[in-house]
Order: sequence, then structure tokens, then C-alpha cells
Amino acid sequence: MNQEIDFESIILTNNPDESRIEANVGEHLAIINYSRNDEQIAFIHTAVPQEISGQGVASNMAKFSLDFARAEGLRVIPICPFVSGYIKRHPEYQDLVSR
Repeated sequence: MNQEIDFESIILTNNPDESRIEANVGEHLAIINYSRNDEQIAFIHTAVPQEISGQGVASNMAKFSLDFARAEGLRVIPICPFVSGYIKRHPEYQDLVSR
């Protein structure tokens, strides 16, 4: 059974040493792996532990990741199907996608 998540307790961070966005949810760590250079960031894979899946953690990470890309002036390459789907559902981020 999934635990109830208090979204105000989620700690979202960029971990450039590991090339990933991290969401610390209690004892669990969810991630979005990326590869970046000076102009672009490719979001490669999203992983959320089963215990906290299906409760919006990945969506929170995707929003954080895309806001991070915008703040850094990066074009986005959404390789990860979850991030790609998030962008399709949130057209305010479509201008970031590298074409």
C-alpha cells in the first residue's frame, strides 16, 4: 500500500554531481536522470519507488526540472516518456523543447 504524501515535505533538488533531479520523500528517493551541456538538457529517465508511486511525485519532479531548465536558459530534449507526456499536458513548457 502506498503511503500518503505530504507534498510540503518533499525536498526537490538538482544534484549536478549525479546528473539528476532528486525528490526526497521521507526515506525514499525519486529521480529524473539528465544529461546537459551549456545549451541543452536531456531528461533521460524518471524513477519513483513503488511505495510512493502514483501520487504525483514524478509530476512534481517534472515541473521542478522544467522550471530549472527555464531558469538556466536551457533547451529541453524530453527523452523520458514521462517528461515528454508532462510537457504535452502542460503547454506552458512546450517552448522549451529543442526542435
